[in-house]
Amino acid sequence: MNEILQKIKAIEKEQETRRRSDRLAVYNTGRKKHKKQLAFHRCKKRNRWVFGGNRSGKTECGAVEAVWIARGVHPYRKNRKNVFGWVVSLTSQVQRDVAQRKILSYLRPDWIEDIVMSSGRKDAPMSGIIDQIYVKNVFGGTSVIGFKSCDQGRERFQGSSLDFVWFDEEPPEDIYDECRMRVVDRAGDIFGTMTPLKGLTFVYRDIYLNPKNDPEIWYEFMEWADNPYLSKKEIALLEGTMDETALQSRRYGRFCSREGLVYPEFDESVHVIEPFDVPKSWQDTISIDPGLKNPLSAHWYCTDYDGNVYVVAEHYLADAGVDEHAAAIHAVSDRIGWKRDEKGRLSAIIDSAAEAKTLAAQRSVSELFYDRGILVSPRVDKDLFSGIAQVKSYLSRKNNFPNLYIFKNCVNLIREFKGYFWGAEERPVKRDDHAMDELRYYLMTKPRPAVPLHEKSEIERDMERRIRRLKRRK
Repeated sequence: MNEILQKIKAIEKEQETRRRSDRLAVYNTGRKKHKKQLAFHRCKKRNRWVFGGNRSGKTECGAVEAVWIARGVHPYRKNRKNVFGWVVSLTSQVQRDVAQRKILSYLRPDWIEDIVMSSGRKDAPMSGIIDQIYVKNVFGGTSVIGFKSCDQGRERFQGSSLDFVWFDEEPPEDIYDECRMRVVDRAGDIFGTMTPLKGLTFVYRDIYLNPKNDPEIWYEFMEWADNPYLSKKEIALLEGTMDETALQSRRYGRFCSREGLVYPEFDESVHVIEPFDVPKSWQDTISIDPGLKNPLSAHWYCTDYDGNVYVVAEHYLADAGVDEHAAAIHAVSDRIGWKRDEKGRLSAIIDSAAEAKTLAAQRSVSELFYDRGILVSPRVDKDLFSGIAQVKSYLSRKNNFPNLYIFKNCVNLIREFKGYFWGAEERPVKRDDHAMDELRYYLMTKPRPAVPLHEKSEIERDMERRIRRLKRRK
Protein backbone atom coordinates (compact mmCIF):
# COMPACT_ATOMS: atom_id res chain seq x y z
CA MET A 1 0.00 0.00 0.00
CA ASN A 2 2.83 2.40 0.92
CA GLU A 3 4.47 1.71 -2.43
CA ILE A 4 1.25 2.58 -4.27
CA LEU A 5 0.91 5.84 -2.34
CA GLN A 6 4.47 6.79 -3.19
CA LYS A 7 3.77 6.19 -6.89
CA ILE A 8 0.62 8.33 -6.72
CA LYS A 9 2.56 11.14 -5.06
CA ALA A 10 5.26 10.87 -7.72
CA ILE A 11 2.64 11.08 -10.48
CA GLU A 12 0.99 14.10 -8.81
CA LYS A 13 4.38 15.81 -8.44
CA GLU A 14 5.14 15.21 -12.12
CA GLN A 15 1.72 16.56 -13.11
CA GLU A 16 2.27 19.70 -11.04
CA THR A 17 5.75 20.18 -12.55
CA ARG A 18 4.32 19.84 -16.05
CA ARG A 19 1.45 22.20 -15.26
CA ARG A 20 3.84 24.88 -14.07
CA SER A 21 6.04 24.45 -17.14
CA ASP A 22 3.01 24.45 -19.47
CA ARG A 23 2.54 28.13 -20.28
CA LEU A 24 -0.09 27.23 -22.86
CA ALA A 25 -2.35 25.71 -20.20
CA VAL A 26 -2.37 28.87 -18.07
CA TYR A 27 -2.50 31.42 -20.92
CA ASN A 28 -5.24 33.98 -20.19
CA THR A 29 -6.79 31.81 -17.47
CA GLY A 30 -5.97 33.83 -14.35
CA ARG A 31 -7.88 36.58 -12.56
CA LYS A 32 -6.48 39.09 -15.05
CA LYS A 33 -7.42 38.37 -18.65
CA HIS A 34 -6.34 40.15 -21.80
CA LYS A 35 -9.77 40.60 -23.40
CA LYS A 36 -8.51 41.71 -26.80
CA GLN A 37 -6.24 38.68 -27.09
CA LEU A 38 -9.28 36.49 -26.44
CA ALA A 39 -11.30 38.42 -29.05
CA PHE A 40 -8.56 37.68 -31.60
CA HIS A 41 -8.57 33.95 -30.82
CA ARG A 42 -12.36 33.71 -30.88
CA CYS A 43 -12.74 35.41 -34.26
CA LYS A 44 -13.55 32.82 -36.96
CA LYS A 45 -12.48 34.95 -39.94
CA ARG A 46 -9.55 33.86 -42.07
CA ASN A 47 -7.58 37.12 -42.37
CA ARG A 48 -7.09 38.56 -38.88
CA TRP A 49 -4.77 41.36 -37.77
CA VAL A 50 -3.80 42.91 -34.47
CA PHE A 51 -2.47 46.46 -34.77
CA GLY A 52 -0.79 46.98 -31.45
CA GLY A 53 1.66 49.17 -29.67
CA ASN A 54 4.90 47.80 -28.32
CA ARG A 55 4.31 45.59 -25.25
CA SER A 56 0.57 45.54 -25.79
CA GLY A 57 0.46 41.72 -25.95
CA LYS A 58 0.07 41.35 -29.71
CA THR A 59 3.02 38.98 -30.33
CA GLU A 60 1.93 36.80 -27.42
CA CYS A 61 -1.45 36.06 -29.00
CA GLY A 62 0.15 35.36 -32.40
CA ALA A 63 2.49 32.76 -30.89
CA VAL A 64 -0.30 31.09 -28.92
CA GLU A 65 -2.51 30.95 -32.01
CA ALA A 66 0.25 29.21 -34.00
CA VAL A 67 0.94 26.65 -31.24
CA TRP A 68 -2.76 25.93 -30.64
CA ILE A 69 -3.27 25.24 -34.37
CA ALA A 70 -0.14 23.07 -34.61
CA ARG A 71 -1.01 21.05 -31.51
CA GLY A 72 -4.64 20.62 -32.60
CA VAL A 73 -5.96 22.11 -29.35
CA HIS A 74 -7.46 25.42 -30.49
CA PRO A 75 -10.42 26.09 -28.15
CA TYR A 76 -12.42 28.13 -30.67
CA ARG A 77 -11.71 26.50 -34.06
CA LYS A 78 -12.03 23.16 -35.78
CA ASN A 79 -8.76 21.31 -35.16
CA ARG A 80 -6.81 19.13 -37.60
CA LYS A 81 -3.77 16.88 -37.51
CA ASN A 82 -0.68 17.15 -39.72
CA VAL A 83 -0.88 20.94 -39.81
CA PHE A 84 1.75 22.90 -41.76
CA GLY A 85 2.21 26.60 -41.10
CA TRP A 86 4.75 29.40 -41.38
CA VAL A 87 5.88 32.05 -38.93
CA VAL A 88 7.16 35.03 -40.94
CA SER A 89 9.52 37.62 -39.41
CA LEU A 90 11.29 40.59 -40.99
CA THR A 91 14.80 39.11 -40.60
CA SER A 92 16.28 35.89 -39.23
CA GLN A 93 17.73 37.81 -36.27
CA VAL A 94 14.29 39.24 -35.41
CA GLN A 95 12.87 35.72 -35.82
CA ARG A 96 15.35 34.36 -33.27
CA ASP A 97 14.83 37.15 -30.75
CA VAL A 98 11.02 37.51 -30.96
CA ALA A 99 8.69 35.05 -32.72
CA GLN A 100 10.90 31.97 -32.38
CA ARG A 101 11.48 32.63 -28.69
CA LYS A 102 7.75 33.08 -28.09
CA ILE A 103 6.86 29.86 -29.94
CA LEU A 104 9.40 27.85 -27.93
CA SER A 105 8.13 29.31 -24.67
CA TYR A 106 4.70 27.81 -25.35
CA LEU A 107 5.91 24.40 -26.57
CA ARG A 108 6.66 21.89 -23.84
CA PRO A 109 9.78 19.85 -24.69
CA ASP A 110 7.81 16.58 -24.71
CA TRP A 111 5.58 18.03 -27.46
CA ILE A 112 8.54 18.48 -29.83
CA GLU A 113 9.45 15.55 -32.09
CA ASP A 114 12.36 17.24 -33.82
CA ILE A 115 13.90 20.59 -34.64
CA VAL A 116 15.68 21.39 -37.91
CA MET A 117 18.12 24.28 -37.60
CA SER A 118 19.22 26.75 -40.26
CA SER A 119 22.14 27.64 -38.00
CA GLY A 120 23.13 26.67 -34.47
CA ARG A 121 22.53 23.49 -32.47
CA LYS A 122 19.13 21.91 -32.04
CA ASP A 123 19.88 21.08 -28.41
CA ALA A 124 20.07 24.85 -27.85
CA PRO A 125 17.45 26.18 -30.32
CA MET A 126 16.93 29.47 -28.50
CA SER A 127 20.37 30.72 -29.52
CA GLY A 128 20.23 29.57 -33.16
CA ILE A 129 18.02 30.11 -36.20
CA ILE A 130 15.29 27.47 -36.54
CA ASP A 131 14.12 26.25 -39.94
CA GLN A 132 11.30 23.95 -38.78
CA ILE A 133 9.84 22.53 -35.57
CA TYR A 134 8.06 19.15 -35.75
CA VAL A 135 5.23 19.20 -33.19
CA LYS A 136 3.21 16.27 -31.83
CA ASN A 137 -0.43 16.80 -32.71
CA VAL A 138 -3.03 15.49 -30.23
CA PHE A 139 -4.85 13.68 -33.06
CA GLY A 140 -1.83 11.46 -33.60
CA GLY A 141 -0.20 13.27 -36.51
CA THR A 142 2.81 15.55 -36.72
CA SER A 143 2.53 19.26 -37.42
CA VAL A 144 5.26 21.48 -38.81
CA ILE A 145 5.92 25.08 -37.83
CA GLY A 146 8.27 26.57 -40.40
CA PHE A 147 10.12 29.86 -39.98
CA LYS A 148 10.66 32.35 -42.77
CA SER A 149 12.19 35.81 -42.94
CA CYS A 150 11.22 38.54 -45.39
CA ASP A 151 14.85 39.32 -46.22
CA GLN A 152 14.99 35.94 -48.03
CA GLY A 153 12.89 37.45 -50.85
CA ARG A 154 9.56 36.44 -52.39
CA GLU A 155 10.95 33.41 -54.27
CA ARG A 156 11.59 31.58 -50.98
CA PHE A 157 7.87 31.77 -50.22
CA GLN A 158 6.70 29.81 -53.27
CA GLY A 159 5.45 26.26 -53.65
CA SER A 160 4.05 25.12 -50.30
CA SER A 161 0.41 24.55 -49.33
CA LEU A 162 -0.21 25.88 -45.83
CA ASP A 163 -2.78 25.77 -43.06
CA PHE A 164 -1.69 29.09 -41.59
CA VAL A 165 0.74 31.98 -41.92
CA TRP A 166 1.53 34.23 -38.97
CA PHE A 167 3.18 37.55 -39.86
CA ASP A 168 5.05 38.92 -36.86
CA GLU A 169 5.24 42.56 -38.00
CA GLU A 170 4.31 43.90 -41.41
CA PRO A 171 5.75 42.04 -44.43
CA PRO A 172 6.45 43.48 -47.89
CA GLU A 173 3.36 43.41 -50.09
CA ASP A 174 4.74 40.85 -52.56
CA ILE A 175 5.46 38.38 -49.74
CA TYR A 176 2.01 38.92 -48.26
CA ASP A 177 0.44 38.23 -51.68
CA GLU A 178 2.56 35.09 -52.13
CA CYS A 179 1.57 33.78 -48.70
CA ARG A 180 -2.11 34.34 -49.45
CA MET A 181 -1.68 31.99 -52.41
CA ARG A 182 -0.08 29.40 -50.13
CA VAL A 183 -3.19 29.03 -47.92
CA VAL A 184 -5.74 28.73 -50.76
CA ASP A 185 -5.45 24.93 -51.23
CA ARG A 186 -6.13 24.15 -47.59
CA ALA A 187 -8.56 27.02 -46.90
CA GLY A 188 -6.00 28.19 -44.37
CA ASP A 189 -5.64 31.31 -42.24
CA ILE A 190 -3.59 34.48 -42.41
CA PHE A 191 -3.00 36.36 -39.18
CA GLY A 192 -0.69 39.24 -38.44
CA THR A 193 0.50 41.08 -35.34
CA MET A 194 2.22 44.39 -35.99
CA THR A 195 3.03 47.90 -34.86
CA PRO A 196 2.27 50.19 -37.84
CA LEU A 197 5.51 52.16 -38.07
CA LYS A 198 5.80 52.34 -41.88
CA GLY A 199 2.96 54.78 -42.50
CA LEU A 200 0.09 54.22 -44.92
CA THR A 201 1.19 50.96 -46.51
CA PHE A 202 -0.74 48.20 -48.28
CA VAL A 203 -1.88 46.85 -44.87
CA TYR A 204 -3.46 50.22 -44.16
CA ARG A 205 -5.03 50.24 -47.64
CA ASP A 206 -6.17 46.63 -48.00
CA ILE A 207 -6.78 45.51 -44.41
CA TYR A 208 -7.59 48.60 -42.34
CA LEU A 209 -9.59 50.47 -45.02
CA ASN A 210 -10.75 47.20 -46.65
CA PRO A 211 -12.06 49.02 -49.78
CA LYS A 212 -13.50 45.80 -51.25
CA ASN A 213 -15.36 45.02 -48.00
CA ASP A 214 -13.81 41.55 -47.83
CA PRO A 215 -15.97 39.73 -45.22
CA GLU A 216 -13.00 37.56 -44.11
CA ILE A 217 -10.95 40.55 -42.93
CA TRP A 218 -10.94 41.38 -39.20
CA TYR A 219 -8.69 43.63 -37.16
CA GLU A 220 -8.30 44.92 -33.64
CA PHE A 221 -6.29 47.74 -32.12
CA MET A 222 -4.38 46.83 -29.00
CA GLU A 223 -2.74 49.42 -26.72
CA TRP A 224 -0.82 49.46 -23.46
CA ALA A 225 -3.93 49.90 -21.33
CA ASP A 226 -5.40 46.71 -22.83
CA ASN A 227 -2.53 44.65 -21.38
CA PRO A 228 -3.54 43.85 -17.78
CA TYR A 229 0.02 42.78 -16.94
CA LEU A 230 1.57 46.17 -17.76
CA SER A 231 1.67 48.47 -14.74
CA LYS A 232 0.40 52.06 -14.84
CA LYS A 233 3.80 53.22 -13.59
CA GLU A 234 5.52 51.52 -16.51
CA ILE A 235 2.99 53.01 -18.95
CA ALA A 236 3.70 56.49 -17.58
CA LEU A 237 7.47 55.98 -17.98
CA LEU A 238 7.09 54.82 -21.58
CA GLU A 239 4.66 57.62 -22.42
CA GLY A 240 7.03 60.28 -21.12
CA THR A 241 9.72 59.35 -23.66
CA MET A 242 7.62 59.75 -26.83
CA ASP A 243 6.14 62.56 -28.88
CA GLU A 244 2.52 62.48 -30.06
CA THR A 245 3.28 60.83 -33.41
CA ALA A 246 5.33 58.05 -31.81
CA LEU A 247 2.61 57.50 -29.20
CA GLN A 248 -0.03 56.99 -31.88
CA SER A 249 1.94 54.08 -33.37
CA ARG A 250 3.87 52.69 -30.42
CA ARG A 251 1.17 52.96 -27.76
CA TYR A 252 -2.11 52.75 -29.66
CA GLY A 253 -1.01 50.83 -32.77
CA ARG A 254 -2.57 53.43 -35.05
CA PHE A 255 -1.56 54.22 -38.61
CA CYS A 256 -0.02 57.65 -39.04
CA SER A 257 1.02 59.77 -41.99
CA ARG A 258 3.27 62.78 -42.06
CA GLU A 259 0.28 65.01 -42.81
CA GLY A 260 -2.00 63.58 -40.12
CA LEU A 261 -5.66 62.62 -39.97
CA VAL A 262 -8.27 65.31 -40.41
CA TYR A 263 -10.41 63.59 -37.77
CA PRO A 264 -8.13 61.93 -35.19
CA GLU A 265 -11.14 62.13 -32.85
CA PHE A 266 -12.85 59.33 -34.82
CA ASP A 267 -12.72 56.03 -32.92
CA GLU A 268 -14.46 53.00 -34.38
CA SER A 269 -14.97 51.48 -30.95
CA VAL A 270 -16.88 54.61 -29.86
CA HIS A 271 -18.57 56.13 -32.90
CA VAL A 272 -19.56 52.94 -34.78
CA ILE A 273 -22.50 51.08 -33.26
CA GLU A 274 -24.76 48.13 -34.04
CA PRO A 275 -27.92 49.10 -35.96
CA PHE A 276 -31.13 49.38 -33.95
CA ASP A 277 -34.73 50.36 -34.73
CA VAL A 278 -34.67 54.15 -34.79
CA PRO A 279 -37.89 55.89 -33.74
CA LYS A 280 -39.75 57.37 -36.69
CA SER A 281 -39.71 60.77 -35.00
CA TRP A 282 -35.89 60.85 -35.17
CA GLN A 283 -35.79 60.67 -38.98
CA ASP A 284 -34.37 63.88 -40.43
CA THR A 285 -33.12 63.87 -44.04
CA ILE A 286 -30.88 62.30 -46.66
CA SER A 287 -27.64 64.01 -47.68
CA ILE A 288 -26.19 63.43 -51.16
CA ASP A 289 -22.83 64.17 -52.74
CA PRO A 290 -23.55 63.61 -56.46
CA GLY A 291 -21.32 61.60 -58.73
CA LEU A 292 -21.67 59.62 -61.95
CA LYS A 293 -18.18 58.36 -62.79
CA ASN A 294 -17.05 59.19 -59.26
CA PRO A 295 -19.03 57.56 -56.45
CA LEU A 296 -22.31 59.12 -55.47
CA SER A 297 -22.53 59.09 -51.68
CA ALA A 298 -25.86 59.25 -49.86
CA HIS A 299 -26.56 58.72 -46.18
CA TRP A 300 -29.73 58.72 -44.10
CA TYR A 301 -29.50 60.91 -40.97
CA CYS A 302 -31.53 60.82 -37.77
CA THR A 303 -31.42 63.17 -34.78
CA ASP A 304 -32.69 62.39 -31.27
CA TYR A 305 -34.20 64.92 -28.88
CA ASP A 306 -30.81 65.81 -27.42
CA GLY A 307 -29.33 66.64 -30.83
CA ASN A 308 -27.31 63.41 -31.17
CA VAL A 309 -26.95 62.40 -34.82
CA TYR A 310 -27.23 58.80 -36.08
CA VAL A 311 -26.15 57.77 -39.61
CA VAL A 312 -28.39 54.79 -40.23
CA ALA A 313 -28.00 53.76 -43.91
CA GLU A 314 -25.94 54.45 -47.01
CA HIS A 315 -25.89 54.25 -50.78
CA TYR A 316 -22.42 54.55 -52.33
CA LEU A 317 -21.88 53.72 -56.01
CA ALA A 318 -19.72 54.80 -58.96
CA ASP A 319 -20.25 54.48 -62.71
CA ALA A 320 -24.03 54.75 -62.55
CA GLY A 321 -26.63 57.17 -63.89
CA VAL A 322 -29.32 59.11 -62.09
CA ASP A 323 -31.92 56.41 -62.83
CA GLU A 324 -29.87 53.76 -61.03
CA HIS A 325 -29.00 56.03 -58.11
CA ALA A 326 -32.60 57.19 -57.67
CA ALA A 327 -33.87 53.60 -57.74
CA ALA A 328 -31.31 52.59 -55.11
CA ILE A 329 -32.16 55.55 -52.84
CA HIS A 330 -35.86 54.65 -53.04
CA ALA A 331 -35.05 50.99 -52.30
CA VAL A 332 -32.99 51.82 -49.20
CA SER A 333 -35.72 54.19 -48.01
CA ASP A 334 -38.36 51.47 -48.43
CA ARG A 335 -36.19 48.96 -46.56
CA ILE A 336 -35.72 51.16 -43.49
CA GLY A 337 -39.22 52.70 -43.57
CA TRP A 338 -38.04 56.24 -44.32
CA LYS A 339 -40.57 59.07 -44.28
CA ARG A 340 -42.13 60.43 -47.49
CA ASP A 341 -44.48 63.29 -48.28
CA GLU A 342 -48.13 62.88 -49.23
CA LYS A 343 -47.11 62.20 -52.85
CA GLY A 344 -44.61 59.51 -51.88
CA ARG A 345 -41.56 61.70 -52.49
CA LEU A 346 -38.32 61.76 -50.52
CA SER A 347 -36.49 64.89 -49.33
CA ALA A 348 -32.72 65.35 -49.41
CA ILE A 349 -29.98 67.95 -49.41
CA ILE A 350 -27.37 67.90 -52.16
CA ASP A 351 -24.14 69.62 -53.19
CA SER A 352 -25.00 72.87 -54.99
CA ALA A 353 -22.88 71.66 -57.94
CA ALA A 354 -25.88 69.48 -58.82
CA GLU A 355 -27.68 72.63 -59.99
CA ALA A 356 -25.33 73.13 -62.93
CA LYS A 357 -26.28 72.11 -66.46
CA THR A 358 -23.62 70.77 -68.81
CA LEU A 359 -23.34 70.76 -72.58
CA ALA A 360 -24.16 67.07 -72.54
CA ALA A 361 -27.41 67.49 -70.57
CA GLN A 362 -30.39 69.81 -70.89
CA ARG A 363 -31.38 69.31 -67.25
CA SER A 364 -29.35 69.52 -64.04
CA VAL A 365 -28.76 66.57 -61.72
CA SER A 366 -31.08 68.22 -59.18
CA GLU A 367 -33.87 68.39 -61.73
CA LEU A 368 -33.32 64.77 -62.75
CA PHE A 369 -33.62 63.62 -59.14
CA TYR A 370 -36.71 65.78 -58.71
CA ASP A 371 -38.31 64.04 -61.71
CA ARG A 372 -37.65 60.69 -59.99
CA GLY A 373 -39.38 61.53 -56.73
CA ILE A 374 -36.40 62.85 -54.73
CA LEU A 375 -36.80 66.51 -53.80
CA VAL A 376 -33.23 67.75 -53.39
CA SER A 377 -32.31 71.10 -51.89
CA PRO A 378 -28.94 72.54 -52.96
CA ARG A 379 -28.87 75.08 -50.11
CA VAL A 380 -25.87 73.70 -48.26
CA ASP A 381 -23.03 75.49 -46.51
CA LYS A 382 -19.84 74.36 -48.29
CA ASP A 383 -17.32 76.27 -46.17
CA LEU A 384 -14.66 73.58 -45.72
CA PHE A 385 -13.01 74.63 -42.48
CA SER A 386 -16.22 75.58 -40.68
CA GLY A 387 -17.64 72.23 -41.73
CA ILE A 388 -14.59 70.32 -40.46
CA ALA A 389 -14.84 72.16 -37.13
CA GLN A 390 -18.52 71.21 -36.91
CA VAL A 391 -17.78 67.52 -37.58
CA LYS A 392 -15.04 67.59 -34.94
CA SER A 393 -17.46 69.03 -32.40
CA TYR A 394 -19.88 66.15 -33.01
CA LEU A 395 -17.09 63.56 -32.76
CA SER A 396 -15.63 64.91 -29.54
CA ARG A 397 -16.70 63.18 -26.35
CA LYS A 398 -18.44 65.07 -23.58
CA ASN A 399 -19.12 63.00 -20.47
CA ASN A 400 -17.76 59.95 -22.34
CA PHE A 401 -20.36 60.20 -25.13
CA PRO A 402 -19.98 61.89 -28.54
CA ASN A 403 -22.86 63.43 -30.49
CA LEU A 404 -22.34 61.40 -33.69
CA TYR A 405 -22.98 57.67 -34.10
CA ILE A 406 -22.64 55.62 -37.29
CA PHE A 407 -24.34 52.29 -37.92
CA LYS A 408 -21.74 49.65 -38.74
CA ASN A 409 -23.40 48.91 -42.10
CA CYS A 410 -22.29 52.35 -43.38
CA VAL A 411 -18.96 50.85 -44.39
CA ASN A 412 -17.92 53.49 -46.92
CA LEU A 413 -18.45 56.40 -44.54
CA ILE A 414 -16.39 54.55 -41.91
CA ARG A 415 -13.65 53.82 -44.45
CA GLU A 416 -13.48 57.48 -45.54
CA PHE A 417 -13.20 58.64 -41.92
CA LYS A 418 -10.17 56.36 -41.49
CA GLY A 419 -8.48 57.55 -44.68
CA TYR A 420 -9.17 61.32 -44.60
CA PHE A 421 -5.79 63.07 -44.30
CA TRP A 422 -4.46 66.59 -44.50
CA GLY A 423 -2.48 67.25 -47.66
CA ALA A 424 -0.70 70.17 -49.25
CA GLU A 425 -1.68 73.77 -48.48
CA GLU A 426 -3.34 72.63 -45.24
CA ARG A 427 -6.34 71.18 -47.05
CA PRO A 428 -7.60 67.57 -46.96
CA VAL A 429 -6.39 65.30 -49.72
CA LYS A 430 -9.05 65.34 -52.45
CA ARG A 431 -9.51 61.58 -52.70
CA ASP A 432 -12.21 59.27 -51.32
CA ASP A 433 -13.99 62.17 -49.67
CA HIS A 434 -17.53 61.95 -51.07
CA ALA A 435 -19.09 60.73 -47.83
CA MET A 436 -16.98 63.23 -45.89
CA ASP A 437 -18.42 66.05 -47.99
CA GLU A 438 -22.10 65.16 -47.60
CA LEU A 439 -21.66 64.44 -43.87
CA ARG A 440 -20.22 67.93 -43.53
CA TYR A 441 -23.10 69.45 -45.53
CA TYR A 442 -25.61 67.77 -43.25
CA LEU A 443 -23.98 68.68 -39.95
CA MET A 444 -23.71 72.31 -41.04
CA THR A 445 -27.52 72.37 -41.16
CA LYS A 446 -27.72 71.07 -37.56
CA PRO A 447 -26.31 73.42 -34.94
CA ARG A 448 -26.23 71.42 -31.76
CA PRO A 449 -29.13 72.38 -29.44
CA ALA A 450 -28.08 73.51 -25.99
CA VAL A 451 -31.13 71.94 -24.33
CA PRO A 452 -33.57 69.18 -25.29
CA LEU A 453 -36.11 70.35 -27.84
CA HIS A 454 -39.05 69.34 -25.64
CA GLU A 455 -39.81 67.66 -22.36
CA LYS A 456 -39.30 63.94 -22.93
CA SER A 457 -41.93 61.39 -22.10
CA GLU A 458 -41.13 58.42 -19.86
CA ILE A 459 -41.17 56.17 -22.95
CA GLU A 460 -38.59 58.39 -24.69
CA ARG A 461 -36.36 58.46 -21.60
CA ASP A 462 -36.56 54.68 -21.28
CA MET A 463 -35.69 54.24 -24.97
CA GLU A 464 -32.63 56.48 -24.64
CA ARG A 465 -31.48 54.61 -21.51
CA ARG A 466 -31.63 51.38 -23.49
CA ILE A 467 -29.67 52.92 -26.36
CA ARG A 468 -26.97 54.18 -23.98
CA ARG A 469 -26.62 50.71 -22.49
CA LEU A 470 -26.23 49.34 -26.01
CA LYS A 471 -23.46 51.89 -26.70
CA ARG A 472 -21.63 50.94 -23.53
CA ARG A 473 -21.72 47.26 -24.48
CA LYS A 474 -20.28 48.22 -27.89
